[in-house]
Amino acid sequence: MKATALQNKALAALLALVTFAFLWILLPYYGAIFWAVILGILFAPLQRNLLIRFGRRRNLAAATTLLVCLVVAILPVIITSALLVQEGASLYQRIESGQLDIAGYVERGKDMLPAFAQHGLDSLGMGNLEGLRDKITKWATQGSQVLATQAYSFGQGTFEFLVSFGIMLYLLFFFLREGPEVARQVRLAVPLPEHQKRKLQLKFNRVVRATVKGNVLVAITQGALGGLIFWVLDIPSALVWAVLMAFLSLLPAVGAGIIWAPVAAYFLLTGAMLQGIILTAFGVLVIGLVDNVLRPILVGKDTRMPDYMILVSTLGGLAVFGLNGFVIGPLIAALFMSSWAIFASTKPQVQLPQ
Repeated sequence: MKATALQNKALAALLALVTFAFLWILLPYYGAIFWAVILGILFAPLQRNLLIRFGRRRNLAAATTLLVCLVVAILPVIITSALLVQEGASLYQRIESGQLDIAGYVERGKDMLPAFAQHGLDSLGMGNLEGLRDKITKWATQGSQVLATQAYSFGQGTFEFLVSFGIMLYLLFFFLREGPEVARQVRLAVPLPEHQKRKLQLKFNRVVRATVKGNVLVAITQGALGGLIFWVLDIPSALVWAVLMAFLSLLPAVGAGIIWAPVAAYFLLTGAMLQGIILTAFGVLVIGLVDNVLRPILVGKDTRMPDYMILVSTLGGLAVFGLNGFVIGPLIAALFMSSWAIFASTKPQVQLPQ
């Protein structure tokens, strides 16, 4: 009996050690592995349909699904990122040369405010806009400088990017072809009752689809619409603002309005009434309604988490995992809530005496 207990402990220690070592060697390419899994889950329905159409030929179905994924999901992201880097470099040059005077915009906006509004800013300690103006200019310069330096950084890291990209495509092909078997093996290894494992797997798949297919598509739509109206109104660096609006659209209680609303207010205060009215109407009636119309269709009510949980988990995920965190954060939060719900359902209920 003692020997068996000692063997079980030794096996558990060995499993923990080799698992940690395996995760450690995969850490440099965790982003490629993570997105291969995410894209494999998203395109699994297409893979199953093609598998039936192609007479159960798994390699052909997986290769076709991979090609569709490359055209629909991966290439647009690469092209947009390259254009964003170029636009950021151009924006940085315009700020440095003084062609784009952000400080002047802030000062003119303050001067256009009515007297009571200026007194209100003074009472709130915001009357001295010199510091605020300098901060806004500094933030804009730093942000555009980061985008500008990415062109050089990308050139230096081209080989690493190509290796990660190749790993992702190879693993994605494997996950598409062997997805059901991989999921079955993972379920067998998890020491939980089958119904609990099935519930966690369903929750994982639903959250992935809801976060990427739903929230990301909504964010892309809002960012694209915001960039379009900025381009129509001839606002500089429309692509940069579009990407910022898309990212902010991922956060509840913030949204794309934090970008377009100040611009609309600036137009109205500086006398550009037509541009201000158009941007305000478009922001409220088009960009603002996208969330209410598309999100319930793409996400569904059964996979939604409270807005405060989405906000905190998304911000925390971005802080810890970088860009990948906008998916990893909500995913961890959803699995956290599901795991505790399972634990609460299995905990014996205490009967109070009558």
